[in-house]
Amino acid sequence: MTTTHLPQAEWTRRDSLARLVAALGAEDIRWVGGCVRDTLLGHASNDIDAATRHLPAAVIDRCKAAGIRTIPTGIDHGTVTAIFDDGNVEITTLRRDVETDGRRATIAFSEEWKDDAARRDFTINALYAHPATLAIDDYFGGLGDLAARRVRFIGDAETRIREDHLRILRYFRFATRFGDDWDAEASAACAALAPTLKGLSRERVGWELQNLLALPNPAPTAARMRELGVLPEVLPECGTREIDQLVRLIAAEDSAGIPADQMRRLAALLPPIVPVAEAVAARLRLSRKQRDRLVCVARRSAQDGAHPRGLAYRVGADCALDRLLITGADPAPMLGWQAPAFPLKGGEIVARGVAKGPEVARILQEVEALWVEERFPPRARVEELLDRALAGS
Repeated sequence: MTTTHLPQAEWTRRDSLARLVAALGAEDIRWVGGCVRDTLLGHASNDIDAATRHLPAAVIDRCKAAGIRTIPTGIDHGTVTAIFDDGNVEITTLRRDVETDGRRATIAFSEEWKDDAARRDFTINALYAHPATLAIDDYFGGLGDLAARRVRFIGDAETRIREDHLRILRYFRFATRFGDDWDAEASAACAALAPTLKGLSRERVGWELQNLLALPNPAPTAARMRELGVLPEVLPECGTREIDQLVRLIAAEDSAGIPADQMRRLAALLPPIVPVAEAVAARLRLSRKQRDRLVCVARRSAQDGAHPRGLAYRVGADCALDRLLITGADPAPMLGWQAPAFPLKGGEIVARGVAKGPEVARILQEVEALWVEERFPPRARVEELLDRALAGS
């Protein structure tokens, strides 16, 4: 049987990793997960994960003896992070599941690589590379699936999902990124167990949705998730109209050469209704900044494209770009444009005889609105607009 080897990559040549291997022993550590998968695909890999036979305390002691600083980032689950200037490494003791409830697992440490592989989600994530020879151990056919661009659960799909319900959303994200087609068994299991998503932490759901929407073209996946009843469990506000809206948005981003943005795409999956945006932001535990952005985009209208720079001045560049792209307007006039400062202060209005107070603010706002409407004319025109406002007050 031919052994597959991991190609040499920038990260496999790091002196820091050689120090780590020397500390833990080449036979007791393996590179695993995304760094192996991505390197096999020819992609850059920044996050390096390792599996080890050593217990966490032994990892800490061995690293300390080798002068490697560690942080017990997930000590209860067997994870220790080794700190290096050129990139940290997460080192996790081999594990097997003892009990799971769909949200968290009770684990026991193991000395068998296959035990650890068996508790992972997809075959393409269960590839282990020897640090010295770079020979790959593949216990569940991950190499073949990677070559065929097929994302498949390890073992029985329903069993894997019942262990961690978030794997439903992870399946769609990984299939979008690494697959060419939908696995029938995985699709059926995701559809059958979609209601279990309601029991998950909203933060975890929101994070997975954002990761999916950041991919180059998640629109077909969103449509598939809706078809299987998965999307209605986590984003019931999204209907076929919103899916079509996402399709058009992605096409507009591509046409304008504008990078994908997951919050813009999430906004496209919602109807333009402010209370809906507020409810989704609260449910997914989004940050205040993200919530404000969704609400701003929910206020979009068909008139947004009439004066793109004026829109950017009023609501900010990010929200304006979102609204223009989602409504199908041309964003070109505002790309690279810097909003000018309004060349009028309240003190100037007071100097013209208006008493301090609400009237000054009203006149200032009136003149500013006219200045924006007239496409930001120079100071001389602002003074004319002020004269007009004062004459009418």
